[in-house]
Amino acid sequence: MPRPGLVLDVDSSTPPILFHHGESFRLEKLPAGRSRVVYPGEPLDAIRDVEGAIGDTLLHPLDSDPLPSLLFPGMRLVIAFDDVSLPLPKMKRPDIRQRVIEAVLDLAAAAGVDDVRIIAALALHRRMTEDELRHAVGDRVYDAFAPDGRLYNHDAEDPDDLAFLGTTPQGEEIEINKAAAESDLLVYVNINIVSMDGGHKSTATGLASYRSIRHHHNPATMEHSRSFMDRHSSELHHSNWRMGKVIRDAGVKVFQIESTLNTNVFGETGPLSVLQKREWEWSGRDRATYMAMSAGLKRMSANSRRRIFQSHEAPYGVTSVTAGAIEPVHERTLEHCFAQHLVPVEGQTDILTLGLPYICPYNVNSIMNPILVMCLGLGYFFNMYRGRPLVREGGVLIMSHPTPWEFHPVHHPSYIDFFEEVLADTTDPKLIAETYEKRYAEDEWYRHLYRTSHAYHGVHPFYMWYWGAHALAHLGSVIIVGGNVPAVRRLGFRPASTMQDALEMATDTVGPQPTVTHLHNPPIVMADVT
Repeated sequence: MPRPGLVLDVDSSTPPILFHHGESFRLEKLPAGRSRVVYPGEPLDAIRDVEGAIGDTLLHPLDSDPLPSLLFPGMRLVIAFDDVSLPLPKMKRPDIRQRVIEAVLDLAAAAGVDDVRIIAALALHRRMTEDELRHAVGDRVYDAFAPDGRLYNHDAEDPDDLAFLGTTPQGEEIEINKAAAESDLLVYVNINIVSMDGGHKSTATGLASYRSIRHHHNPATMEHSRSFMDRHSSELHHSNWRMGKVIRDAGVKVFQIESTLNTNVFGETGPLSVLQKREWEWSGRDRATYMAMSAGLKRMSANSRRRIFQSHEAPYGVTSVTAGAIEPVHERTLEHCFAQHLVPVEGQTDILTLGLPYICPYNVNSIMNPILVMCLGLGYFFNMYRGRPLVREGGVLIMSHPTPWEFHPVHHPSYIDFFEEVLADTTDPKLIAETYEKRYAEDEWYRHLYRTSHAYHGVHPFYMWYWGAHALAHLGSVIIVGGNVPAVRRLGFRPASTMQDALEMATDTVGPQPTVTHLHNPPIVMADVT
């Protein structure tokens, strides 16, 4: 049986703890007697017969007629799927999206359905490349549907392919992909690597326009989401659920298919497998492997390290596939997510430490720029909790990451201007939104690059900054270890050369002899804080 996660109290015999540090790693000693480490559980057992599980759930969905009974000749069928931002890192082929989409297409063909569109649900993310689409849906699906334009990326700025469906009682406007809105059936194929994903958020965000997304991607909503990983305490999710009701009432019929993956990110063999082991269980070979890997990475250029890590494909196991009506499907999915990720933790801490890895949802095959470092640490890792944040109000967050002053010019053009112009003026999310958001969101050049190249929408860096709004309001200080000093200061954070320096600096905020908690992530772990 896979072992559950645990909380280790650090004492004098505890070995140095592994911290991810971008495309490298560090071993850090944490203060004995007042530190603890939250370790993820081991990967849950995978489904042995994935195709069988997919077929079974399509025939026996939750609160829905079987998929074959919903398919008929002459109908308009749209299949939408999660984009390149999931899973992280990408999974070894065949991707679960490919396996599900192929099963749906087989049933559609048997029912005589020939009007089928397959859409990557980008929201305001960059367009997927051919290689990325092939990895997600498989060569057979790509070759059958892409050449004649029936497989394509959602365009949130195409006025001819957007449909306005209505407004919630709170004034939130719902505008989504027109083909999806006018279809006889929308099948959404989702991957849940964390509990934030899926549910009504799939369609209400993934297939929406800026006109809709701005209602929940804003400082007020983000600051009052406690946390993104617990939808019942998340204003982001409350908004998406309200929008989902409007979509349903407008007559859009959605058949939701959600899958969950285990945390087998680095595998059980090979040099990266040491990253899934607890440090005190490292063998002599594990220690030698780690030392050789670290030494090799230090000798490489940043671009070489980036290429190596971005090429890694994770041997995830599929732990569930559930189909049917959105809400019961999502509740079942959350059960599987929490079974893998949740670790009980008692009480909050003065200082939370994080080792940030090389990847987040928005730098796949790209560069982790400083804005994305902020988003990953304060937006995602800080929010990996249920109940209460791991760090107390007024506490300190210490993150380890190189934080280079570097941007991908194709993927992140508006990020460059946001970093140079906006953050040079203010780091206050509310002031940023009031002063700058509309101009960036409506900029014709950014809009052109989003629609025709592979650029994130002009407003996207704003949303990444807002993603950390709750943490910015909650924390007393943020320190980045080993980061580019000017870049860290531009973010409004404090730079430190070493972890020991950072821990000493933190006492200015939380006082002497503070408690320290390290969230040992990745693989993904979520603290259930009481």
